[in-house]
Amino acid sequence: MTVYKVEICGVNTAKLPLLKNEEKEALFQKVLEGDKAAREEYIKGNLRLVLSVIKRFSSSDENVDDLFQIGCIGLIKAIDNFDISQGVKFSTYAVPMIVGEIRRYLRDNSSIRVSRSLRDIAYKAIYARDMLTKKNQKEPTIEEIAAEVGMAKEEIVYAMDAIQSPVSLYEPVYSEGGDTLCVMDQISDKKNKEDTWIEELSLSQAMKKLNDREKRIIQMRFYEGKTQMEVADEISISQAQVSRLEKSALRNLKNQLGS
Repeated sequence: MTVYKVEICGVNTAKLPLLKNEEKEALFQKVLEGDKAAREEYIKGNLRLVLSVIKRFSSSDENVDDLFQIGCIGLIKAIDNFDISQGVKFSTYAVPMIVGEIRRYLRDNSSIRVSRSLRDIAYKAIYARDMLTKKNQKEPTIEEIAAEVGMAKEEIVYAMDAIQSPVSLYEPVYSEGGDTLCVMDQISDKKNKEDTWIEELSLSQAMKKLNDREKRIIQMRFYEGKTQMEVADEISISQAQVSRLEKSALRNLKNQLGS
């Protein structure tokens, strides 16, 4: 699938408007007041979000025009459900909605057969996730989804895994200020073979040369097996910052150990 063609679904992507934050805020106020022209302009002003998302699915065999249309549905749903009182950037809320819409489309059109019961559980979990995301303006945890559905989290995870298409560990899922987060950054590193050298070498002297924040991140990531998101929540910084600090700390440790 090529996602770099200029015209997609009759839309010249090279001429898509690039709105400033102030313009978007003013437009959205009009959208809330029921201004249909403003709503149309706001949609067009955010189509670049859809383009950025469908590039993540470049390995898919699906037609780029189809993915673009599905992504637009996700964008429109995000506009209809966005709550400005939560103080969250629209793009932060919209991107997961667009990704989710495309993944649902790919899942429903997958040739892999999954039992009806597993699908039912997965659909309930997805509905609960979307509802909780809309309510709290953030992605819910598996525990929260399981509590909402009234099932064990293990059942939820199994069902969700069953309907997912395989993805590369290096598939980008988010980017902030040039720091790209990949699927592998979302995964606990207790058994990460590329970094088990940390547990096998004496790091006491090298660790002393790290600052307190870097030490804490290394401890939580590689000794406690926490994901970057879990670390970010615990020390109150963004996941992108955790990723950057972790890479810097590992680079320093490797240099000190002569790796």
